[in-house]
Amino acid sequence: MAEQDIDLSVTDGIPPEELADFEEWRARVRGTNISDKTLLATDYLNHFNEIVMLIEMIPDMPDMLEECRIWQPKSYAEHFRDSGFSDKDLAIEAYEHVPAKFRRPFEDTIVQAHQVIARTLDRIGADIDGGDPDKLRLDCQSSVAMIHRIIQVANGIIHGTAHVMEQGEIDLYLSSE
Repeated sequence: MAEQDIDLSVTDGIPPEELADFEEWRARVRGTNISDKTLLATDYLNHFNEIVMLIEMIPDMPDMLEECRIWQPKSYAEHFRDSGFSDKDLAIEAYEHVPAKFRRPFEDTIVQAHQVIARTLDRIGADIDGGDPDKLRLDCQSSVAMIHRIIQVANGIIHGTAHVMEQGEIDLYLSSE
């Protein structure tokens, strides 16, 4: 009974025209590192963890900003094409079958992450140019905290919750100096 309840909560809100395909793909990804609740893989979040680690180094090594600027946003498929993920081909193929219930909030969250990272790098660059190490450290810490929150939201979506951050919260961060 409990497993059926879980399945109902996962499939609730998925239109009938998506449901049969979704169930078929859920069976295909079962037993892999791809969520059988959403058809998404947490490995994609490693792409964002990479830039977070670089930003965390900047207060002690400001020249790491150049490494950060080399980092480029990657789509879900681009990340997996370039990765050593064991089920990368399956992850790319399964992504085309992710129900809108999960795909829309996931993609919205990824757009937010990319916006915050771009704004962060601009802000940190200005801090380095301004020569205020305390402001640089504070901005790096607050930026990393915001990116971590977005990663947590994306992780939740991957695991079956379709909640996103409020755009107003992201906008406030993006507009702050």
